[in-house]
Amino acid sequence: MSADKKLLEDLHSALVSSLLDKIRSGEATAADLGVARQFLKDNGIDAAAKEGQPILKLHEALPFDPAEDEPKYGT
Repeated sequence: MSADKKLLEDLHSALVSSLLDKIRSGEATAADLGVARQFLKDNGIDAAAKEGQPILKLHEALPFDPAEDEPKYGT
């Protein structure tokens, strides 16, 4: 493995560890959570809301009307 690849893998691991530590400790700021969200997205990680999973509870708690997301034709 090249030295550059090893450095990038170490950086990747350090970022994951740092983000997890902040989130688990409850010290994560909104900016930290945004970094974590983007990190997951950039790495192809997503989650579908399934019964009994915490992400579904988050989805249900958000104050958005799904009908507002539907395309409006003729306006």
